Amino acid sequence: MPVYYSPVPDNLQTGLAYLGGSVFTNNRTADSDFTREQEDAIVGNELVSHLPLQMLLYFNIFYFPCWWFSAVFMLEVKFHYLPAYYQALLVTGMVLLTVIEVARLYLGYIGNLKEKVPELAAFWILSFMFQLPVLLFFLTDEEIIILPLERAVHSLYLLFLLTQILASFQALRTMTQKLTLLFYLRQFGNMEHFRHAGMSPVYGLSCHRSVLPMSPTQNM
Repeated sequence: MPVYYSPVPDNLQTGLAYLGGSVFTNNRTADSDFTREQEDAIVGNELVSHLPLQMLLYFNIFYFPCWWFSAVFMLEVKFHYLPAYYQALLVTGMVLLTVIEVARLYLGYIGNLKEKVPELAAFWILSFMFQLPVLLFFLTDEEIIILPLERAVHSLYLLFLLTQILASFQALRTMTQKLTLLFYLRQFGNMEHFRHAGMSPVYGLSCHRSVLPMSPTQNM
Protein backbone atom coordinates (compact mmCIF):
# COMPACT_ATOMS: atom_id res chain seq x y z
CA MET A 1 0.00 0.00 0.00
CA PRO A 2 1.25 3.55 -0.62
CA VAL A 3 3.12 5.41 2.09
CA TYR A 4 2.20 9.08 2.49
CA TYR A 5 4.47 11.77 3.88
CA SER A 6 3.17 13.44 7.01
CA PRO A 7 3.95 17.16 7.25
CA VAL A 8 4.58 16.95 11.01
CA PRO A 9 5.69 13.74 12.74
CA ASP A 10 3.56 12.50 15.60
CA ASN A 11 6.30 12.94 18.20
CA LEU A 12 6.92 16.51 17.01
CA GLN A 13 3.20 17.26 17.13
CA THR A 14 3.06 15.99 20.71
CA GLY A 15 6.12 17.99 21.69
CA LEU A 16 4.77 21.17 20.12
CA ALA A 17 1.42 20.73 21.82
CA TYR A 18 3.13 20.25 25.18
CA LEU A 19 5.35 23.26 24.55
CA GLY A 20 2.42 25.42 23.58
CA GLY A 21 0.45 24.43 26.65
CA SER A 22 3.32 24.95 29.07
CA VAL A 23 4.91 28.10 27.64
CA PHE A 24 2.08 30.16 26.19
CA THR A 25 -0.33 31.38 28.81
CA ASN A 26 -2.73 32.67 26.14
CA ASN A 27 -2.50 29.66 23.88
CA ARG A 28 -4.91 29.77 20.93
CA THR A 29 -7.09 26.69 20.60
CA ALA A 30 -9.16 25.49 17.68
CA ASP A 31 -12.32 27.15 19.01
CA SER A 32 -10.64 30.49 19.70
CA ASP A 33 -12.21 33.68 18.36
CA PHE A 34 -8.81 35.09 17.32
CA THR A 35 -7.08 34.29 14.06
CA ARG A 36 -3.33 33.70 13.86
CA GLU A 37 -2.80 37.19 12.43
CA GLN A 38 -4.86 38.77 15.22
CA GLU A 39 -2.94 36.82 17.84
CA ASP A 40 0.40 37.93 16.37
CA ALA A 41 -0.82 41.53 16.33
CA ILE A 42 -1.90 41.34 19.98
CA VAL A 43 1.45 39.97 21.10
CA GLY A 44 3.39 42.34 18.86
CA ASN A 45 1.54 45.43 20.14
CA GLU A 46 1.82 44.47 23.80
CA LEU A 47 4.04 46.95 25.65
CA VAL A 48 6.72 45.37 27.81
CA SER A 49 8.67 48.52 28.69
CA HIS A 50 9.65 48.49 32.36
CA LEU A 51 8.04 51.46 34.12
CA PRO A 52 10.17 51.35 37.32
CA LEU A 53 13.34 51.30 35.20
CA GLN A 54 12.11 54.29 33.19
CA MET A 55 11.38 56.20 36.39
CA LEU A 56 14.84 55.40 37.75
CA LEU A 57 16.47 56.60 34.54
CA TYR A 58 14.40 59.79 34.60
CA PHE A 59 15.45 60.70 38.16
CA ASN A 60 19.02 59.61 37.45
CA ILE A 61 19.28 62.22 34.69
CA PHE A 62 18.50 64.99 37.20
CA TYR A 63 20.64 63.53 39.96
CA PHE A 64 23.79 62.93 37.92
CA PRO A 65 24.71 66.65 37.46
CA CYS A 66 24.34 67.18 41.21
CA TRP A 67 26.53 64.17 41.90
CA TRP A 68 29.12 65.30 39.35
CA PHE A 69 29.49 68.84 40.72
CA SER A 70 29.68 67.51 44.30
CA ALA A 71 32.31 64.90 43.37
CA VAL A 72 34.42 67.41 41.42
CA PHE A 73 34.24 69.94 44.25
CA MET A 74 35.30 67.35 46.86
CA LEU A 75 38.09 66.15 44.58
CA GLU A 76 39.38 69.72 44.29
CA VAL A 77 39.34 70.11 48.08
CA LYS A 78 41.41 67.00 48.83
CA PHE A 79 43.41 66.76 45.59
CA HIS A 80 46.70 68.14 47.01
CA TYR A 81 46.54 65.84 50.06
CA LEU A 82 46.54 62.65 47.96
CA PRO A 83 49.52 60.73 46.57
CA ALA A 84 50.20 61.10 42.86
CA TYR A 85 48.87 57.64 41.92
CA TYR A 86 45.59 58.28 43.76
CA GLN A 87 45.28 61.61 42.00
CA ALA A 88 45.63 59.85 38.65
CA LEU A 89 43.19 57.11 39.65
CA LEU A 90 40.51 59.55 40.82
CA VAL A 91 40.79 61.76 37.74
CA THR A 92 40.64 58.73 35.44
CA GLY A 93 37.66 57.34 37.36
CA MET A 94 35.76 60.63 37.12
CA VAL A 95 36.37 60.84 33.38
CA LEU A 96 35.29 57.23 32.85
CA LEU A 97 32.16 57.65 34.97
CA THR A 98 31.16 60.82 33.15
CA VAL A 99 31.63 59.44 29.63
CA ILE A 100 30.09 56.04 30.37
CA GLU A 101 27.16 57.54 32.26
CA VAL A 102 26.07 59.59 29.25
CA ALA A 103 26.19 56.55 26.97
CA ARG A 104 24.60 54.33 29.63
CA LEU A 105 21.57 56.56 30.19
CA TYR A 106 21.05 56.95 26.44
CA LEU A 107 21.16 53.18 25.88
CA GLY A 108 18.82 52.62 28.81
CA TYR A 109 16.25 55.08 27.48
CA ILE A 110 16.35 53.71 23.93
CA GLY A 111 16.42 50.07 24.99
CA ASN A 112 13.55 50.34 27.44
CA LEU A 113 11.21 52.68 25.56
CA LYS A 114 11.67 51.08 22.13
CA GLU A 115 12.03 47.54 23.57
CA LYS A 116 15.43 46.93 21.99
CA VAL A 117 17.23 44.06 23.66
CA PRO A 118 20.80 44.85 22.41
CA GLU A 119 20.70 48.43 23.70
CA LEU A 120 19.24 47.38 27.04
CA ALA A 121 21.81 44.60 27.35
CA ALA A 122 24.59 47.14 26.68
CA PHE A 123 23.08 49.35 29.39
CA TRP A 124 23.17 46.45 31.86
CA ILE A 125 26.78 45.55 30.98
CA LEU A 126 27.97 49.15 31.34
CA SER A 127 26.19 49.45 34.68
CA PHE A 128 27.48 46.20 36.12
CA MET A 129 30.96 45.94 34.58
CA PHE A 130 32.12 49.58 34.58
CA GLN A 131 30.06 51.95 36.72
CA LEU A 132 29.62 49.66 39.70
CA PRO A 133 33.35 48.82 40.28
CA VAL A 134 34.46 52.46 39.92
CA LEU A 135 31.75 53.70 42.24
CA LEU A 136 32.59 51.04 44.83
CA PHE A 137 36.21 52.16 44.66
CA PHE A 138 35.15 55.76 45.36
CA LEU A 139 33.00 54.61 48.26
CA THR A 140 35.15 51.98 50.01
CA ASP A 141 38.83 52.93 49.65
CA GLU A 142 39.64 54.99 52.74
CA GLU A 143 43.04 55.97 51.33
CA ILE A 144 41.38 58.49 49.01
CA ILE A 145 40.16 60.50 52.05
CA ILE A 146 36.40 60.02 51.71
CA LEU A 147 34.65 63.20 52.87
CA PRO A 148 31.12 63.14 54.40
CA LEU A 149 29.54 64.80 51.37
CA GLU A 150 31.23 62.28 49.08
CA ARG A 151 29.97 59.37 51.13
CA ALA A 152 26.42 60.70 50.98
CA VAL A 153 26.28 61.41 47.24
CA HIS A 154 28.12 58.20 46.34
CA SER A 155 25.78 56.11 48.50
CA LEU A 156 22.71 57.58 46.81
CA TYR A 157 24.28 57.08 43.40
CA LEU A 158 25.08 53.46 44.30
CA LEU A 159 21.44 52.93 45.31
CA PHE A 160 20.32 54.25 41.92
CA LEU A 161 22.80 51.99 40.15
CA LEU A 162 21.89 48.79 41.99
CA THR A 163 18.15 49.26 41.49
CA GLN A 164 18.70 50.00 37.79
CA ILE A 165 20.76 46.83 37.41
CA LEU A 166 17.99 44.74 38.96
CA ALA A 167 15.21 46.50 37.03
CA SER A 168 17.03 46.23 33.69
CA PHE A 169 17.65 42.53 34.29
CA GLN A 170 13.92 42.01 34.84
CA ALA A 171 13.12 44.09 31.75
CA LEU A 172 15.53 42.01 29.66
CA ARG A 173 13.85 38.80 30.79
CA THR A 174 10.42 40.16 29.87
CA MET A 175 11.54 41.37 26.45
CA THR A 176 13.29 38.12 25.55
CA GLN A 177 10.20 36.15 26.58
CA LYS A 178 8.10 38.32 24.28
CA LEU A 179 10.52 37.81 21.38
CA THR A 180 10.52 34.06 22.00
CA LEU A 181 6.73 34.02 22.04
CA LEU A 182 6.57 35.95 18.75
CA PHE A 183 9.08 33.57 17.19
CA TYR A 184 7.08 30.47 18.12
CA LEU A 185 3.79 32.05 17.06
CA ARG A 186 5.21 32.88 13.64
CA GLN A 187 6.75 29.43 13.30
CA PHE A 188 3.43 27.76 14.09
CA GLY A 189 1.69 30.16 11.71
CA ASN A 190 4.03 29.14 8.89
CA MET A 191 3.41 25.45 9.60
CA GLU A 192 -0.35 25.96 9.46
CA HIS A 193 0.03 27.90 6.20
CA PHE A 194 1.85 24.96 4.60
CA ARG A 195 -0.65 22.50 5.99
CA HIS A 196 -3.61 24.41 4.55
CA ALA A 197 -1.79 24.67 1.21
CA GLY A 198 -1.22 20.91 1.16
CA MET A 199 2.57 21.28 1.20
CA SER A 200 5.27 19.98 3.50
CA PRO A 201 6.73 22.79 5.69
CA VAL A 202 10.18 21.22 5.33
CA TYR A 203 10.48 19.95 1.77
CA GLY A 204 7.65 21.73 0.01
CA LEU A 205 6.15 18.41 -1.17
CA SER A 206 2.48 17.68 -1.37
CA CYS A 207 1.17 16.22 1.85
CA HIS A 208 -0.56 13.44 -0.11
CA ARG A 209 2.37 12.56 -2.29
CA SER A 210 4.44 9.51 -1.52
CA VAL A 211 8.17 10.02 -1.12
CA LEU A 212 8.94 6.33 -1.67
CA PRO A 213 9.31 4.73 -5.06
CA MET A 214 6.17 2.80 -5.92
CA SER A 215 5.98 -0.14 -8.20
CA PRO A 216 3.06 -0.36 -10.62
CA THR A 217 0.00 -1.93 -9.12
CA GLN A 218 -0.48 -5.42 -10.39
CA ASN A 219 -3.85 -7.02 -10.70
CA MET A 220 -4.32 -9.96 -8.38
